Amino acid sequence: MNLGIVCYPTYGGSGVLATELGMALAHKGHNVHFITSHQPVRLNFLNPNLHFHEVFLEDYPLFHYQPYVLALSSKLAEVVEKYDLDIVHVHYAIPHAYAAYMAKQMLKQKGINLPIVTTLHGTDITLVGSHPVYKTAVEFSINNSDVVTSVSDSLRRDTLRLFNINKEIDVIHNFVDFKKQKDINDEDCKRGTLANSDEKIITHISNFRPVKRVLDVILTFNEIQKSIPSKLLMVGDGPDREKAEILAKELGIKKNILFMGKSDEIREILCFSDLFLLPSETESFGLAALEAMAARTPVISTNTGGLPELNVQGETGFLSDVGDISEMSKKAVFILKDEERLKRFKDNAFDHAHKFSLESILPHYEEMYRRVKENCC
Repeated sequence: MNLGIVCYPTYGGSGVLATELGMALAHKGHNVHFITSHQPVRLNFLNPNLHFHEVFLEDYPLFHYQPYVLALSSKLAEVVEKYDLDIVHVHYAIPHAYAAYMAKQMLKQKGINLPIVTTLHGTDITLVGSHPVYKTAVEFSINNSDVVTSVSDSLRRDTLRLFNINKEIDVIHNFVDFKKQKDINDEDCKRGTLANSDEKIITHISNFRPVKRVLDVILTFNEIQKSIPSKLLMVGDGPDREKAEILAKELGIKKNILFMGKSDEIREILCFSDLFLLPSETESFGLAALEAMAARTPVISTNTGGLPELNVQGETGFLSDVGDISEMSKKAVFILKDEERLKRFKDNAFDHAHKFSLESILPHYEEMYRRVKENCC
């Protein structure tokens, strides 16, 4: 099957999931064409079935903002026609689903039917998409997709609540590739480079946007380190990084925190970790938490969005209300202070993560593609 994938080529969960999906499909023998503004950060081209088509933007003084949707829809139509794509799968409703619809209309005039699959990932619905400026276009794009999927049942419910949707929305959860997890062994995981032998390592990974509540990460860690000698790894970058560094300095704990910036070595970092903190305002699923669990790292998270579908209370970690620093820190200390208990939580997290393995989830996408190709247009 010839597939096109449109995504944000960044470190965010939607881009990571789309890239991993494309690489897995290519490994299964499908031809996969990525159509994005830049090469996705996790895209590995060591497979002849993988292709990348860059969306170029011309700098023209008439435009205050460059018209990316126009450029993307034109590039989509070009690639679909040239490479005879069977389906285009767009990740994130804004602006990708809208651009795909425009490409579909362009191609229809040439007698080409383009099936569109739209996967909803979270903030494209719950924060941005529901804004009055975008809501009509997002609603239109979803309703004019041939198949719509969401990464959690929580997001599916939010979409139906916030928009007037006349389409079925299939839930296909995010996944993790355990074969890549196995590339890291105990000998490679040298914790001593980051922490003393008596210290625990706590990790947070995000894009440091306000919705991720990175200040809550710092505040929670501050309470944890009062009882448990520990280091905090802050992986990622974004608008709230400076605020987090200032808060850490004010609390006198910056020496115990390593701000690592953006990294492509997530699996290597997680192999060091004893606990993962995700105190987000909202999470449609929590891909970073799943990757942590796949690396045998229990999770302390909020109970918002799709996180309860992933993080099992009292087994793989704990869930707390948004902003409840006291509860999150107490549960973290509870896990970390007893080695046998910590090992049990680590094992539980690892075992539960297998429910979201690539081998479990990929067949759902392949079956969906077959169904779309047979029934579309």
